[in-house]
Amino acid sequence: MYSRPGPGSDWAPDATWPARNGAHGWSPPAERTQGDLTTPMGVFSLTDAGGLLPKPPGTKFPYDRSRLFVPSGQGVNGESLAGAFDYVVAIDFNRERGVSPLDPRQPDGEDKGGNIWLHVDHDGPSQGCVGIPKEAMKTLLQSLDPAAHPVIAMGPAGF
Repeated sequence: MYSRPGPGSDWAPDATWPARNGAHGWSPPAERTQGDLTTPMGVFSLTDAGGLLPKPPGTKFPYDRSRLFVPSGQGVNGESLAGAFDYVVAIDFNRERGVSPLDPRQPDGEDKGGNIWLHVDHDGPSQGCVGIPKEAMKTLLQSLDPAAHPVIAMGPAGF
């Protein structure tokens, strides 16, 4: 996570965390397809959050707490997904902004896939999301300010 103290200032690292992405790596957004197990490359806005658990104190993002944030099935490698959606931040790839991360609309078409989230890591690769440790998700939710227009840059090293 990077921030800068003021306009025109250099970006400075605030925190680093281990992360996992799609089981089949990265894909350019124009080439990504539903179910290909890739994470889209690019810079995407972050606008909405939610989860199974109550929002952490200090969370400024719109937060949809819902019992529907329960993953079904198993992870790509057969691992349990329990707790993966305790906290999520929707990554604005093929989704409507300003609505719950659970909203199913995909403005660029279902063939591109959607529901790409930052969420709690479940000890395995994802179907396209980015998983980080639970405490990191809490820190992220407490740090992100929608007024600052936060983004996530995703891709292989050096992209």
